[in-house]
Amino acid sequence: MAQLHDLRLRLLVQQESEQIVENLPDGLDLSVIQARCLCWLALLAEAHEDSANEAVADGDTDQAMAWFADSMRLRDVIQVVSSIEIPIPGASDDPDGACEDYRAA
Repeated sequence: MAQLHDLRLRLLVQQESEQIVENLPDGLDLSVIQARCLCWLALLAEAHEDSANEAVADGDTDQAMAWFADSMRLRDVIQVVSSIEIPIPGASDDPDGACEDYRAA
């Protein structure tokens, strides 16, 4: 089940990435967007961990477990987002074929 969730998340992120590439001006760098997302996700995960620790200190084990589970999900998302390879606009899968096409023109 976790693998299916991971694959669905990867597909969703890939589709959004492709849509962003198609709709963005040339000056916007997707690697910067990825880095900013990772920073925000890390901050959210840390905040959830802090909330889990506070719940433990308050003796609320159920709430602590919920916060901790959320922080682990965020860590999983961080792993998925950090593994995404940002496509280089205009690059093809076959660099040799692309060079031959440019030479022929």
